[in-house]
Amino acid sequence: MKKRKGLEPPPADEPGQGDLFGTSLLPPLRPAPAKASSGGKPPPAPPTAPVAEVAPPPPAAVTPPPRPERAVLSVGELTRQIKQTVESRFPRVLVRGEVSSFRGANARGHWYFTLKDADASIDAKVWASMAGRIRFALRDGMEVLAEGSVDLYEPQGRYSLIVSRLEPVGEGALALAFEQLKQRLAAEGLIGDRRVRPPRPVPFLPRRIGVVTSRTGAALQDFLRVLHSRNPRLGVLLADARVQGEGSAEDVARAIERLGRTDVDVIVVTRGGGSVEDLWTFNEERVARAIFASPVPVVSAIGHEIDFTIADFVADLRAPTPSAAAERLAPVLADLELTLATQSGRLRRAMERRVLELRERQGQLRARLPDPRREVNHQRLHLSEQVEAMMRVLRPRAREHRETLRSLQERLQRARPQTRLSEQRAHLLKLAMRLSEAARAGVSQRRGALADARLGLQQASPTALVAAERAKVAQARSRLLELQRGMLSSAQTHFGRLGGRLDALSPLKVMSRGYAVTFRQRDGVVVRSTADVVVGDVLGIKLAAHGAKTLGGCEEIEATVTSLKGPVDC
Repeated sequence: MKKRKGLEPPPADEPGQGDLFGTSLLPPLRPAPAKASSGGKPPPAPPTAPVAEVAPPPPAAVTPPPRPERAVLSVGELTRQIKQTVESRFPRVLVRGEVSSFRGANARGHWYFTLKDADASIDAKVWASMAGRIRFALRDGMEVLAEGSVDLYEPQGRYSLIVSRLEPVGEGALALAFEQLKQRLAAEGLIGDRRVRPPRPVPFLPRRIGVVTSRTGAALQDFLRVLHSRNPRLGVLLADARVQGEGSAEDVARAIERLGRTDVDVIVVTRGGGSVEDLWTFNEERVARAIFASPVPVVSAIGHEIDFTIADFVADLRAPTPSAAAERLAPVLADLELTLATQSGRLRRAMERRVLELRERQGQLRARLPDPRREVNHQRLHLSEQVEAMMRVLRPRAREHRETLRSLQERLQRARPQTRLSEQRAHLLKLAMRLSEAARAGVSQRRGALADARLGLQQASPTALVAAERAKVAQARSRLLELQRGMLSSAQTHFGRLGGRLDALSPLKVMSRGYAVTFRQRDGVVVRSTADVVVGDVLGIKLAAHGAKTLGGCEEIEATVTSLKGPVDC
């Protein structure tokens, strides 16, 4: 680095300056000897550090110490040093603040928001891999406790908090996620008083029971033990699924969907007791929606009596324990057989009493029922009397109609419509012949008029005139093309002559024979005599080499005028 001139050295009482500009600029100076007082006595020296007086050297002998160079950092170097200091100083911090400017996940699934309090604010980032593990929904105004590390983004010089763990203040993250999911499902009608589909009744004696749980869990053994102790004839179809840990919610949901496509009458979703984290699989939205979408009733038997999950609210029936679910679904076989035998005896006795009552009632009705043959004979006699009365009325009416028909036939024969029809046919034939003759005469007359009109049209047709005019136009066009070609040929010849003359007069033509053009570099004026230059001028000499077509394509030589000579013979 070069030393900067004109700067005064720092005062001697500031030896610590140099954090960004190197070490101290000057070493500490010794104190100057004190002047004598008015009485001529010097002030007494401190008893603990006696200092001998030294006469100051003459001014000409003083040599100032060398000034050290200052260390100047670039913006990138300063930012990197701050980044290393901040990130090494705060590798893990817990920050409490209020969420602000949160707009949800971006296209890549990352979360960006601001943590603030009454004094300051800091940008916070949650990567997508971490955001997928946060159980509750983040919103503006929520007070949270964030755990993470401080990161500084060098291109912008901004620092932010990279969050690795996030939980709400005042309530647990799982409790908040539980309440948020419960409210969302209630708003959609999956649970609560406004449930879209009411709970379905569980069958009294299911033929086959589907169970969703872990094959190796104690809940399955408890369920099967109680179920088979009460009714060993019930069939069970197990869908093995993880009930705890990462990916267990998807396993449980897929198991419910698989059982829904089988012939089971009811599905039991069960597992043993545990902590809230252990039972969290059954608080996932994926499991709740799979239970609601099941085509058969679902019984939730998760944990102990005090454990409540989202699956309990969505299911059609909640059992406090797996054993209680087995008791609810499996009536005792011995009790069923005893009840069946009792009901069978009561039904047999009731049927016997009913048969006796019906037989007695049949005898009473038979005594009251008359002989149907007597009634049939009576109806036949009445029907024959009615037929005779009807014939007595119809015979005179038939005779009257026959007489009327005979008189009408006689009148019809007298009218002879066939004769009138033949007359009308003859008259119609005459009219048709006259009409056809008149039509033929009109057609022939119109044909003659049409022929006359066609002949006149052909005589007055402009086709011949159009053909003659077209021939004139073609002739004029050919003459025009010949004139155009002649003018173009003469113009090209004239242009060639002008080009030859211009090429003969071109200075480049002269320069190509060995001549050059000299001009002053300072103003570009062409030098025509020695009066145009002075000693020391820089000249440019252009040579038309290699067939240059323009002055810009000529070669150029720079020369400096060292002397001038008078006119001599060239």
